[in-house]
Amino acid sequence: MRATAAVLLVLCLLAVGHAWDCQPVVDIKNLMQIDAGLGQVVATDTSQIPYYLVGDKWIRLPGSLKHITVGPAGIWGVNKADSIYKYVAGNWVQAAGLLKQLDAGGEQFIVGANMNDTPFCLTRSATVGYKGPDSPLPWTGLPGSVKYYSCGPFGCWAVNKNDDIYLMSLNLDCQNNGWSHIDGKLSMIEVATDGSVFGVNSVGSVYTRDGITASKPEGTGWSNIPMCMRMGHVTYDLSRLWAVSKSGVTMVCTP
Repeated sequence: MRATAAVLLVLCLLAVGHAWDCQPVVDIKNLMQIDAGLGQVVATDTSQIPYYLVGDKWIRLPGSLKHITVGPAGIWGVNKADSIYKYVAGNWVQAAGLLKQLDAGGEQFIVGANMNDTPFCLTRSATVGYKGPDSPLPWTGLPGSVKYYSCGPFGCWAVNKNDDIYLMSLNLDCQNNGWSHIDGKLSMIEVATDGSVFGVNSVGSVYTRDGITASKPEGTGWSNIPMCMRMGHVTYDLSRLWAVSKSGVTMVCTP
């Protein structure tokens, strides 16, 4: 079965011709979610085992997490009970609150969504200063309803339960001007530390937002990135697009 799967993957890759060169990541199996930022890559698999990429080796991290994120705010994660953790000096330190998904890609602040799709933000001072239970965690509730939420240098992007896409300008103190609706439909969305935006729709197609700049954070439109299989999750950093298929195959693509 393994050999058959490998042959099918090769045929799949050969069948797709596009500007991105995609190669399978053979050293890790059955990933569920992946996140990249500031030259670091973290991931969780279907058994909720967290990993950290060192060179070309995937190092298992302690604990059990269903979602993990890395960026200017450090490494954070949530487990199956929605408990929140920050990676401090080689160990996971639990933080107050409950979130089903969170993102460390903002300017050293954390954002996330809870089980009710309520978005939250943690200020930069609280995020950077968090060392343990004695550190204050003043989570700020934000307007709207989102199921997946990610930030970068030019703003925060999110999708709701209907796969509608929204953009918010959010500063390090969690002050914001509300959500602006963006055209298109995506089931998940990720913002890179350089401001690039990538996402996946409900049928597993991958898209990137064109024309994003500091003066035009909403960009100009969506471009499809052809893939040879249905994708479930993507992340981008340092000219590398990491994509996890709905069947657990991980790809790394370069333009």
